[in-house]
Amino acid sequence: MTVRNFTDHAANERTFLAWVRTAIAVMAFGFLVARFNLFLRIAATSLAGAGRPAPVPGGGFGAAAGIVLIIAGTVMVGVATARFVRNARAIDDPEPHQDRARLGLALAALMVALGAALVLYLADTMRDQL
Repeated sequence: MTVRNFTDHAANERTFLAWVRTAIAVMAFGFLVARFNLFLRIAATSLAGAGRPAPVPGGGFGAAAGIVLIIAGTVMVGVATARFVRNARAIDDPEPHQDRARLGLALAALMVALGAALVLYLADTMRDQL
């Protein structure tokens, strides 16, 4: 059995898998950020002694950023799946199609904004510690 337009379908699948790998990395990073924030809170409490809560620089920003990253990774998997299916149908369709990458660009903009927020958060935390 031969697959029509095999090279195009194979390229579409490689692109899909690259999106999924990236989404898994984003979710893992979000989990790491959220867990590290929890670790900082537990360490601050134990270092303060007698169960007194110690102030943690940045408050709950780390947990919120981690959750946003996990949600963004999940959305990336959904977008990748939708694009994969749409492109697979477009490859076999003899009619020409235009590529709409607005959602991909929106996800990229979200990642840039979140990255900038994380940089500002870390810079503020480091400034407080110096």
